[in-house]
Amino acid sequence: MNARAARPSLVVVGNGMAGMRTVEELQKLAPDLYDITVFGAEPHGNYNRILLSPLLAGEKSVDDIMLNTRAWYVEHGITLHAGDPVEHIDRRRRIVRARSGLQVHYDRLLLATGSKPFIIPVPGHELEGVIAFRDIQDVETMLEAARNHRHAVVIGGGLLGLEAANGLLRQGMDVTVVHVTDSLMNQQLDKPASQLLKAALERKGLRFMLDAHTAEIVGPRRVTAVRFKDGAEIPADLVVMAAGVRPNIALAQQAGLHCERAIVVDDTLQTYDPRIYSVGECVQHRSATFGLVAPIWDQARVCGAHLAGAGHRRYVQQATPTKLKVTGVDLYSVGDFIGGPDSEDLVLRDPRRGVYKRLVLKGRQLAGAVLYGDVADGPWYFDLIQSRTDISAMRNHLLFGKTLCGLAA
Repeated sequence: MNARAARPSLVVVGNGMAGMRTVEELQKLAPDLYDITVFGAEPHGNYNRILLSPLLAGEKSVDDIMLNTRAWYVEHGITLHAGDPVEHIDRRRRIVRARSGLQVHYDRLLLATGSKPFIIPVPGHELEGVIAFRDIQDVETMLEAARNHRHAVVIGGGLLGLEAANGLLRQGMDVTVVHVTDSLMNQQLDKPASQLLKAALERKGLRFMLDAHTAEIVGPRRVTAVRFKDGAEIPADLVVMAAGVRPNIALAQQAGLHCERAIVVDDTLQTYDPRIYSVGECVQHRSATFGLVAPIWDQARVCGAHLAGAGHRRYVQQATPTKLKVTGVDLYSVGDFIGGPDSEDLVLRDPRRGVYKRLVLKGRQLAGAVLYGDVADGPWYFDLIQSRTDISAMRNHLLFGKTLCGLAA
């Protein structure tokens, strides 16, 4: 028996950013420890999902967004089964079975199944031309629609929806963004910042319907219109659902792993089965789920270390700033930027420069920040929040940033 065959087997279910980052972290510490097999649902190597928006806008090519090409897997001795998702896990025999029927034994299993887009279950949601914005295939479908059709409707006014809308606008479509609340990006921005964002995007040519509740997607075979609860209707040749995601836990549930909203893991990213780890958007750690890259990279470092047998690390959740560049508009938000009865606000508005800043103070500490137009001091505000710095002495100058507070590095 050769050395390769004698090594323990690590099977990775999910060829996305979280799973492959974990493999990279593992290989830094113990490159020859496992015989690694990766199963992915998509027929590609591992790519940067964050760059789907520039791909849609025409700023990047598919090659530009690849993180790990097929050659990389070969070079690192990793067996990749792309386009062949795992459909069954037998925990007793420690075997996974893929859609093709291929079965692979595991000593350690890493679940990185990510999340699934939430498709609003209104009548017509299965019509041709109704898609999510989640993978390369979705982008190709949108680009095809832009070549042959005119009217696009994006349902969801969060970051993903606005990026999809911007990309379709750049491809020449008439785009309307439909959002269920009265302000865009309501998870990341307060209302004044949201209104500034809406005005800036309207100047670029986007249209918005806020407080709008989709009742039906209309069409005989392909979508032709979107109808709302108040009876209004707008034309649509393409409908992009960007109304959030749900952790993809069906496989874990079928295998009998403990799941709540997502796959429950401990501080080492281990599930209730000690042979099975999980990372990324499919996990729930201390009641929280995850959608941003920074915490998932932290998970990958911890999980990679434990798979390598260097198990002294623990995953600790950190506050994560939201730094966004939507169609050339700079936004930054972090912490508790809404505040409450025990907090006070410092606000700067400069409409001519298109700058808005709101800092939320609780006692002598900074609790949250929303920045629009001028985000240079965002990381400094984030550090003040993280370190619980007493800001009393700089309170009068805090809105004007690090330099004016006399703290320039």
